Amino acid sequence: MQDIFLAFLRSFVTLTRPRVWAMVLAPAVLSLLLCIGLAIWGHGRLVATLIEFPPMTWLISWGVVWLAKALAYIGGWMLILALAYFTTALLAAILIMPGLIKRVAERDYPDVAAMGADSFSAAAGNSVVATLVFAFAWLISIPLWLIPGLSLILPVLLMAWYNRRTFSYDALSLHATADEWTRLRQENRRGLFLVGLIMAILTHVPFLGLLVPTLTALIFIHYCLESLRRLRGGAVVSGEGQVIIEGEFSEETE
Repeated sequence: MQDIFLAFLRSFVTLTRPRVWAMVLAPAVLSLLLCIGLAIWGHGRLVATLIEFPPMTWLISWGVVWLAKALAYIGGWMLILALAYFTTALLAAILIMPGLIKRVAERDYPDVAAMGADSFSAAAGNSVVATLVFAFAWLISIPLWLIPGLSLILPVLLMAWYNRRTFSYDALSLHATADEWTRLRQENRRGLFLVGLIMAILTHVPFLGLLVPTLTALIFIHYCLESLRRLRGGAVVSGEGQVIIEGEFSEETE
């Protein structure tokens, strides 16, 4: 929990920088416009579509039409919010995150050398795959909405998984080697998921939820780069095969 608290604290400090706020607000504006557009043009159609699928059809056959309509109405809004969030999250992960990582790393983590591949296509592919997996899991979980509470819990857990899968990979792709990424993922599995879970919950807070995708990216950057710094034990490894440990410089030998 201490590492998570530190990541949040450093993120708040980072938000005092005007240029970072511009990166945060741009996806938020897109998310707002997308929510408005989908609400006006798509909510009624989504409700009409959902009412034709289980568990709504089961409820109608049982004579509980009002509950079927209520679930379809709630499901339509949840789907709209999810679509807006993931569209904005994709924008944040693919377009905003590279610049955000560079700005944060240069200012707050100059001692953590970039040793990763930083493949734009790999990062974009990871985000798209995560979005498709989430959408599929969301759809097949609809019958479980009949169990009290699961209609709220399951989307949050799925979104927590999505956050961890997307933003932890993007936060480390530039700086961590493949072996370092594997170790960090194993050693920080719970912490990464908990960060994703906290941000998934904040997504449902009015107005604040619009800022969450980029804020999630920012917090994962701080959490992951600090974890990488600790994994390297204070050593800075450069791309030219040089090692600096505790302020001393030496050449790496073969």
